[in-house]
Amino acid sequence: MKTVHIVIPEKIGNVSPEIYGHFSELIGGVFYDGLWVGKNSDIPNIRGFRKDLIEKLREIKPAVFRWPGGCFAETYNWRDGIGENRPVRPSWWTLHDGRYEKNEVGIHEFMDLCELIGAKAYIAMNVTSITPMEARNFMDYCLSPRGSTTLALEREANGRPEPFEIDYWGIGNENWGGGGNMTPEYYALEYRKFATVLKAICGNKSKLILGGADASDYKWTHGIMSGLANSYTTVDGMSFHYYCREGGDAVNFADDEWYRLINNAGRMEELIKRHYSIAAGYGMENKAKLVIDEWGCWHPDGSGPSKGYNLYEQQSTLRDAMVAALTLNIFNNYSEVIIMANIAQLCNNIQSLFLAGGEHCIVTPTYHVFNMFKDHQGGEALRVVIDNNEDEKHKISASATVKDGTLTVTLANISLEVDEKIDLSLLGYDGVVGECEMTVLSSEDIHSCNTFEHPNTVVPVTTKVSDCRMITLPRASIVKLSIKML
Repeated sequence: MKTVHIVIPEKIGNVSPEIYGHFSELIGGVFYDGLWVGKNSDIPNIRGFRKDLIEKLREIKPAVFRWPGGCFAETYNWRDGIGENRPVRPSWWTLHDGRYEKNEVGIHEFMDLCELIGAKAYIAMNVTSITPMEARNFMDYCLSPRGSTTLALEREANGRPEPFEIDYWGIGNENWGGGGNMTPEYYALEYRKFATVLKAICGNKSKLILGGADASDYKWTHGIMSGLANSYTTVDGMSFHYYCREGGDAVNFADDEWYRLINNAGRMEELIKRHYSIAAGYGMENKAKLVIDEWGCWHPDGSGPSKGYNLYEQQSTLRDAMVAALTLNIFNNYSEVIIMANIAQLCNNIQSLFLAGGEHCIVTPTYHVFNMFKDHQGGEALRVVIDNNEDEKHKISASATVKDGTLTVTLANISLEVDEKIDLSLLGYDGVVGECEMTVLSSEDIHSCNTFEHPNTVVPVTTKVSDCRMITLPRASIVKLSIKML
């Protein structure tokens, strides 16, 4: 038995809803025959987006969407995606899959998507192949008040009189690699230029996000911090990317590969602590809170329903759901230093929440994790301490939040062998515990996944429980408790 102590009086911080954000790049099948089917499609749609997918997205309360990249952003010309007669161009990904960008989903369509589901917009700005003035023009087109500028009038002519509400602009993407192969010192100078020019347009309407490191590249973080500390440059957050790899096949993995991938996922905690500590060492602890705007599992290609046609598309099993649960618990537990996170990617790609093609559209086990965890959004995170939790193959992951009189506790049992009994201790709480619901996501087969033919193989089950303080976590399971605090 393990005891999970929830320290009720000890509040860590508010869980930003943007921690439960998403990433939707113009790559492979994420949009085309994924999210987007077109306004004239026979497939039921809302403004060109799959109707059933939109409805499922609304259920999980997606807080923010990042677009158009990813690496795609670094060769993207925003003007290609507005107006009529849009050009077809090679994209950053054309050499990888032979597909050309049709530009059917530009800024107007993307903002339609955000507005349809109630999500904030996060635009990844091209820094590699455009000038700060071209970036300024893009922001002018999007944000300037109705009728105020030539570009605002062009926006109105294209069907949008009022400005878009865009909360976040990322200044570049992976500029250590596909985003220009820059040094951190060079990128810091580029960021200074772009941020200075863009701030004059966006003012306080948008936040500017600094492009951070690849996983544990702490040298990059030191380099950009040294280039920006003690400057007048606006920095509203610092990103980094981290993918779990080396877990074997997406579906046909061995037990040791289950544990290897789970262990890789656990590295997220160290990355958060070290990147933020570096920023704090330069006096940037308030400016450079963290934005983990690409994270998830990256398996070998070809396991998804398109059989390799959609670049990087992969199946999502219970193992991927476990990684999502572990990661979201970590984010909740470090909510005082994290302002946003975006799982990669939303549909038909790496760790997707949806798989779609033709008339088919299904949710993955990862989708169910986001649905189970959504009540954490906007809650106050509480300190969680777990006794006897050192064994790497029998660990429990947990986080807890309180909001509107409800305590939400999410737990994950990574063990493949043991059903773990849990004593839930509410330290510092003298009140009465009321009604409790328990939702469990698990499967007899850890390789289980949802397919077009069998879309409900892995689904959660919710029951009422009489005593939420003594529960059992099935092996390889993810559990949510909703407890009324009276």
